[in-house]
Amino acid sequence: MTRKGAKGEKLLIKRYASRRLYNAETSDYVTLEDIARFIREGRDVEIIDLKSGEDLTRQYLLQIIAEHESRGENVLPVEVLTDLVRAYTSQAQSVVPQFLAMSFEMLREGQAKMMENMGSLPNPLTQMSGFEAMQAQQQAFLKAMMGGWSGGASRPEQKPEAASKPSDTKSELDEIRQQLAELQARLSGLG
Repeated sequence: MTRKGAKGEKLLIKRYASRRLYNAETSDYVTLEDIARFIREGRDVEIIDLKSGEDLTRQYLLQIIAEHESRGENVLPVEVLTDLVRAYTSQAQSVVPQFLAMSFEMLREGQAKMMENMGSLPNPLTQMSGFEAMQAQQQAFLKAMMGGWSGGASRPEQKPEAASKPSDTKSELDEIRQQLAELQARLSGLG
C-alpha cells in the first residue's frame, strides 16, 4: 500500500552531484532526518540521482535504519539481522521480500484491530484495578512503535518536551514494559 502526499504523488527528493538532497516539493535542501520525518508522517519518498536518474530510495532508507540502530534505537533483533544476511546468500532470497511485506501488512492490520478493540466495551479486564491507566499507556506505546508504518492507527503526537528529554522517554518505555509484563502475568493467572 503506497501512501501519497496531498498531491497524490510520492515526495521527490533529488540528490545532486554534491550529495546534497533537494526536496522538489518545497524547493529546499533536506537531511536524512528530514526524510525519516516525512516517512513517519506517512509520506512515501522517492530519492533519485539527478545526473543518472538512478533510484537511490532503498540505499537511503537502509542508511536511515542503520543510523537509528547505531544510536541504540534497536528495532531489529540480532537474530533477524542475521537471518536477513543469510537470506542474501541463500535460495530463500526470492521468498524473503514477499514474506517480510506480508508480515508487516499483518502487523499493521493486527495493530489497527487491537487499537479498535481496546476502545470497545465490555471487557472483563476493565474490572482490574489500574486497567484504564495500563490501557492508555499501551495505546501510547503502540502508537509510538507503529506510528511510522503506513496503514496503522493514528500517528503519535510529538510533544516538544518529550523530544527534548530522551531519558524521560526511556524511563517511560521501561515503565510501560514493566506494566505490560505485569498485565501479561495477570492474564496468565486468569487463564
